[in-house]
Amino acid sequence: MSFVELLQFIAFITVTLLLALPLGAYMARTFNGEATWPSKILDPIEGVIYQMSGIRAAEQQNWLQYFGAVLIFNALGGAALFLILMHQDLLPWNPQTLPGLPAALAFNVAASFITNTDWQSYSGETTLSYFSQMMGLTVQNFLSAATGLAVAVAVIRGFIRRENAKLGNFYVDTTRAVFYVLLPLAFIFAIFLITQGVPDSLHPSVSATTLEGTQQTIAQGPVASQIAIKMMGSNGGGYFNANATHPYENPTPLSNFAQLITLVLVAVALVLAFGKMVGDKRQGIALLVSMTILFLILFLLCYVMESQGNPAFAAFNIDQNITDLNSGGNMEGKEVRFGIFNSALWTTLTSATSNGSTNAMFDSLTPLGGFVALFNMLLGGIIFGGVGCGVYGILIYVLITVFIAGLMVGRTPEYLGKKIEAYEMKLAISAQLLYPICVLGFGVASLLTPEGALSLSAKGPHGLTQMIYAYASAAANNGSSFAGFNGNTNFQNIMLGIVMLIGRYGIMGIVLAIAGSLAAKKIVPVSNCTLPTHGPMFVVLLTIIILILGGLTYFPALALGPIAEHLSTLSSAGAIR
Repeated sequence: MSFVELLQFIAFITVTLLLALPLGAYMARTFNGEATWPSKILDPIEGVIYQMSGIRAAEQQNWLQYFGAVLIFNALGGAALFLILMHQDLLPWNPQTLPGLPAALAFNVAASFITNTDWQSYSGETTLSYFSQMMGLTVQNFLSAATGLAVAVAVIRGFIRRENAKLGNFYVDTTRAVFYVLLPLAFIFAIFLITQGVPDSLHPSVSATTLEGTQQTIAQGPVASQIAIKMMGSNGGGYFNANATHPYENPTPLSNFAQLITLVLVAVALVLAFGKMVGDKRQGIALLVSMTILFLILFLLCYVMESQGNPAFAAFNIDQNITDLNSGGNMEGKEVRFGIFNSALWTTLTSATSNGSTNAMFDSLTPLGGFVALFNMLLGGIIFGGVGCGVYGILIYVLITVFIAGLMVGRTPEYLGKKIEAYEMKLAISAQLLYPICVLGFGVASLLTPEGALSLSAKGPHGLTQMIYAYASAAANNGSSFAGFNGNTNFQNIMLGIVMLIGRYGIMGIVLAIAGSLAAKKIVPVSNCTLPTHGPMFVVLLTIIILILGGLTYFPALALGPIAEHLSTLSSAGAIR
């Protein structure tokens, strides 16, 4: 790593923390119902929204009512988006006169955007009208992110409430997430993107004559407003097919740096808000430190592998007495504007969260570079996490960790003063099993189905990685893909859409059930036998448990996919020598 890259990495960490600390405190006050600086403006608007929609803001919901509200709200949003996509040819703001989407693709897109996955089996600039982009996708970018935030806040309340099974009001939490958090942040960031050269208009596509004399169509549209919430809300779906490699989405080094920060900003701030809401900032810091340790390990692996490039190329260069052909590492599929460092950093961050945006081609990563992106998602996107899902995802691992620690000392495990008993552990294990069922169950079924196998562009280990990656991305609500995988078939659109729904709402239902059970319990006083969950020992134990569970669960798939492919490249390099 060069000195300039090291400085950029330090700047990234520093700026992210400097912004996340006050944002986390602000989010904690917002969801606790305390007055904040925009309250004078937004409180009356909030009241009008409740009156018009018939929401009784003071009415609290138990976990089942809260989860029911989540399902109803998102089902209505998904149905509206499905109809918009199917009939966009009849709706306004369609200057390219694009037709409506086929039913299978419309279902996949609707499932993708209400679940915060934003998996894209299509090219946005040539498939969707401006109306579909703005009133369909962008609206769901806000609402799906707000849903994740609301569920995370409800789960946090499960740890802090005493003998009160009520977790809050979903509609109030979602409204506050949109108006107090996401909308202001996205507005500010959209203005910044416009200053960097990202367009935001309703102008139709324009034609230009290239230097070679050929005609090129350059897509326009409301780009900046969608990219802002794409990053702030851990959505990741690009306006353009090339996502953040496109100069209209990511035109400058400064826009790239800013998007890296916004990729994790709200997620990191929510972890810090967790500590503040439970009354012990050290708890949030402990979770953040564990996440950061995992991130550093995986980022360094990705960076080193991409910097070294393909060992077969290096062996060929040595054999041919060529000394400089492979000096730049693996630049295949990467923007020369960003280089290996920024590509490896973005790859690690976007797969560690549920963001899924890309500024490089994942199918062109080295085998172990692709391993990093895949492993991040197989963990459930809990390293920093997405908007909301990172907090309640890592809390599942926390419950398992304190349970294992309790077994070691022969004591009923506790976390934040709540006893973790058989019911909570059964639910936590169910959550841990849900991802493997979605990824390995549905993924292998797709691999063994002739129609599903046709989506692969490669055979052998790389083909297996393509398939497992697609279903891991869908289950973890990430949305990135190995671009050699063709997801735009009726079979894959339906299968992946189902996995997205299970991965999103299955986990939400489980964590809300855990929160409801914990909220009804008494607070157990701290004693000498209580395991401290804010110190270095717990952080190390939690990190090890995460790695062991992830490694053991998916080791066969990883060994037959990216690890086998890496060993194959080493074998090829040896044969050349």
